[in-house]
Amino acid sequence: RRLYTVNIYDLTMEQIITYRTWLAAEEKSAGTIEKYLRDIYGFFRWLNGEAVSKERALDWKAYLLERGYAPVTINSMLSAVNSLLHFLGWDDCRVKFLKIQHRLFREEQRVLTRAEYERLLEAARSLGRERLALLMETICATGIRVSEVRYITVEAVQRGRAEITLKGKIRTILIPNKLCRKLLKYAKKQKTASGEIFLTKGGMSLSRKQLWAEMKSLCKRAGVEPSKVFPHNLRHLFATVFYRACKDIVKLADVLGHSSIETTRIYLVTSGLEHARQLERLGLVS
Repeated sequence: RRLYTVNIYDLTMEQIITYRTWLAAEEKSAGTIEKYLRDIYGFFRWLNGEAVSKERALDWKAYLLERGYAPVTINSMLSAVNSLLHFLGWDDCRVKFLKIQHRLFREEQRVLTRAEYERLLEAARSLGRERLALLMETICATGIRVSEVRYITVEAVQRGRAEITLKGKIRTILIPNKLCRKLLKYAKKQKTASGEIFLTKGGMSLSRKQLWAEMKSLCKRAGVEPSKVFPHNLRHLFATVFYRACKDIVKLADVLGHSSIETTRIYLVTSGLEHARQLERLGLVS
């Protein structure tokens, strides 16, 4: 008869802080670090002083399922905690992800259409929010992440391309000529001779949270559901329009900075309505 040893470990705030320092040293993006720590703190609070074990980690997974979190969200949270456990050498406590079939379509209330994007731009301009309108155009016309906005500098716009360094990779993003002219005009108006173009009044880089809030404030005026309005959806719209134009998923993956084509596929999932239309066009029902 074989006996198995059940290991238990005490998780402390000091260990989490050390892990955060390690993430920064690994050059993880600010967004990734924020996301991982948010999930880890959630796990830490749920433990409520109890030790970490494989059994408790499985209980947490079950708790997330009971709370009704989406499977993709649960796997994302498990990924954060598993990463911490691996860092601490507690691999025996890591748990497996939920098995999820590739989604064939996105929920309608999450898909931002081109018409809705244009209404958001018009709403921003009508409210005198020039910076916000131009920033949304920049993200949507280049496909950059919010964390990469800082690479849109006067020098980059003058060259017509931005060199982006993120997650240990360097990629070149081309900036459309029309957008370059608009960005240089805006920079001149703001008396920005060099460096980042999109800055706060205090001269700081715009945060993801600030951009999110500013975009949400346009929803009512633009007549767009708030569930569709968030910075990353501009990147989704870029991916969809780009792919329809060139039909080259490998090229799109390079432009978006993805290491895996599987990640890029997620961006190309159509809406439920569009998927239904495709099924109707098959004509398999007499």
